[in-house]
Amino acid sequence: MRAELAAKVDEINASVDLLRQHLNVDRSRRRLAELNAIAEDPKLWDEPDRAQKIMQERTGLEDALGAIDRINRDLADNIELIELGEAEGDEGVITEAATALDGLKAELARRELDALLSGEADANDSYLEVHAGAGGTDSQDWALMLMRMYTRWSERHGFKVELVDESPGEQAGLKSATLLVKGHNAYGWLKTESGVHRLVRISPFDSNARRQTSFASVDVYPVIDDRIVIEINESEVRIDTMRSGGAGGQHVNKTESAVRLTHIPTGIAVVSQGDRSQHKNKATAWNMLRAKLYEMELKKREAEAAAEQAARTDIGWGHQIRSYVLQPYQLVKDLRTGVTSGTPQDVLDGDLDPFMEAALAQRAYGGGPGQVEDVE
Repeated sequence: MRAELAAKVDEINASVDLLRQHLNVDRSRRRLAELNAIAEDPKLWDEPDRAQKIMQERTGLEDALGAIDRINRDLADNIELIELGEAEGDEGVITEAATALDGLKAELARRELDALLSGEADANDSYLEVHAGAGGTDSQDWALMLMRMYTRWSERHGFKVELVDESPGEQAGLKSATLLVKGHNAYGWLKTESGVHRLVRISPFDSNARRQTSFASVDVYPVIDDRIVIEINESEVRIDTMRSGGAGGQHVNKTESAVRLTHIPTGIAVVSQGDRSQHKNKATAWNMLRAKLYEMELKKREAEAAAEQAARTDIGWGHQIRSYVLQPYQLVKDLRTGVTSGTPQDVLDGDLDPFMEAALAQRAYGGGPGQVEDVE
């Protein structure tokens, strides 16, 4: 096979391997079997919201798994065509197969990106906060520029943007602002933008036209669904019944209607004894246990978020994820992935996808340059 075609085949095989790795094919096939079983339950649509999510997840897995199988078949078919064309000296067949390989590469590129946006909350709407940092008025103007940049990016993707909160700067720009970005995968895309952003330019607020370095931070977090489901493994819960404590009547003294649930992994225990029915007390206790476990998870997430925030409380030197240089030259450089752009104005107008895609890939597959040398 010709060298250039062999190289295309190698690239396609590598992309399929990455896609299989991220999708975790064996686990996905097991999950699809579970979803198929759930979909056969006639009571599923008694809860329309849950049913819709189940069917969406099933359709997504069917499509992704089916695509891997189909791409492998198409690749094998086109390799066979190329070899046949070379053996018979038929350039038309070779050209047709080569074009098909290009189509497979393009499809894999799209599917790799879709696979990168498969986190638990990636599909959700997103909040995005911008806070001015070191740099005074220039920093506050930079915060306004960032808010405009993310608004433009959102509009490019057909997302709806709402201004939730805004604190104007003293002379210009913003001290802080919060946007609500609504659209499928809004959080999945925007989560890569959390961090400190550095701007270098000739300050429009300096009468001596000196170069100024400004900083602003961006925080991104998902909009959580109103309907919260906490799943508990019942084998990890000890159930005890007892006589109700409290004063009053023969029922309290003679029946074991009170219920205590103990979640063994965490040691959390709840007791319900407010009803004469043990069944009702048990249902109440389960609700109480779910609520306590949910509260514990919230506190855990808040502690993790606080630790992350504490790690970069200084919105300034040494904490930036990306630098935007407008003078003396034109360059935007992402310090995590090494991706650059020589057209900062396009980036500030919302051309952020190359940076986001590289950061998503780095998170999913690891590797990459990591923290790279900053621009001056």
